[in-house]
Amino acid sequence: MLNFKRIPLGAWIGLILTGLLMICALLAPWIAPYGNGEIVGDVWEPMSWTHWLGTDNLGRDLLSRMLYGARITIFISAMATALSFSLGAMLGFMAAVVGGLLDMLMSRIVDLLMAIPTLIFGLVVLSVLPANNLTLILVMGILSSTRVYRLSSAVAADINAMDFVEAARLRGERLGWIIFREILPNALSPLVAELGLRFIFSVLFLSALSYLGLGVQPPEADWGGMVMENKDGIVFGIPAALIPAAAIAALAISVNLVADWVLTRTTSFKGGRD
Repeated sequence: MLNFKRIPLGAWIGLILTGLLMICALLAPWIAPYGNGEIVGDVWEPMSWTHWLGTDNLGRDLLSRMLYGARITIFISAMATALSFSLGAMLGFMAAVVGGLLDMLMSRIVDLLMAIPTLIFGLVVLSVLPANNLTLILVMGILSSTRVYRLSSAVAADINAMDFVEAARLRGERLGWIIFREILPNALSPLVAELGLRFIFSVLFLSALSYLGLGVQPPEADWGGMVMENKDGIVFGIPAALIPAAAIAALAISVNLVADWVLTRTTSFKGGRD
């Protein structure tokens, strides 16, 4: 049972901050004071009681854009992370258990994909594909799955050599049973840590793509695109670009704190069982 008194301060900070950002993303249409693309004032108005974070480069309420941006940023990053883990972990486990030609073929394909810088690969692919959220999720998920594949195959290879897996084979268990009932439960600790890192990577990758103009397309808002839209105001001391940049950093740090705590808890639990 979870003991709240034993949760460290860093984990509390991560949980609270992550929870607040998730709630803001879910409730954005109901708590945003203005519409996503509604022009409500002059360009780059300062913070006031009417516009708590000021306005952006087109006179749109920055707080409303931040709330809608959280919704898009977190949704796309979460879906890309889920795809990368579903694809990378299952292929990695299968390659480690089956071995032989499948393992060699999959490893060479992954090595080829990882040899190309991820951002450059993403820019090339997105420049020739339709610009929409589904394309972003697929491209980000597939590119990120190569890292998950390398981790899961390495972990599964060690577990696959253990006696209880060999006993399952001797009992005549099928491939699905060995992967989901024998290997997956024992590979959760490193995968949980990697889950947080992959989500953070997805947030930063999406922000970079949007900043370069190949991510989320207007009039939708995401935090990386908001930095790009308002970057010219930095020269004049206008913080409109720094606010979404700070939100990206806050989300990355908070998720990392939660992932570190979950990894520590999982490791301690397994150690206690042993």
